[in-house]
Amino acid sequence: MKVFGFAGYSGSGKTTLIEQLIPLFTVRGLKVSLIKHAHHAFDVDKPGKDSYRHRKAGCAEVLVTSSRRWVLMHELHGTPEPGLAEHVKRITPCDLLLIEGFKREHVPKLEVYRVEVGESLLHPHDGDIVAIAADQHLDTRLPQFDLNQPQAIADFILKHVGLA
Repeated sequence: MKVFGFAGYSGSGKTTLIEQLIPLFTVRGLKVSLIKHAHHAFDVDKPGKDSYRHRKAGCAEVLVTSSRRWVLMHELHGTPEPGLAEHVKRITPCDLLLIEGFKREHVPKLEVYRVEVGESLLHPHDGDIVAIAADQHLDTRLPQFDLNQPQAIADFILKHVGLA
């Protein structure tokens, strides 16, 4: 399983870019999965639904399944958040595992950068960033891509991880 990450500040366009890249990978016959790090409390369940009620009542895990999909929700109940390596073990083997967030993890990453976000670049301080996708040209020695050119970014990622 090849692993490749995306790092950048909120509002930089990571999710939008990944959404554009996934079909470019799957059209090549690759099985793609994703782990996304969310901040703080988030919910994929709706208040009032059975699974929500069971989880709120104290279940450590609730697995909901149907003929179309299944999801496993695990409540930490105050225990430490598992690291990326633990989550990777939970993923069914695939060709390419994309990681969104987890910017401090040691995986090859593309930095997604927009000047309008108003933050500094991550790559001078993160040796795992192997390229940058930005909304304008930046002064760096790393390979750079226009955020609006997902095919070039996809080609780079596949070559970088050895799937091209």
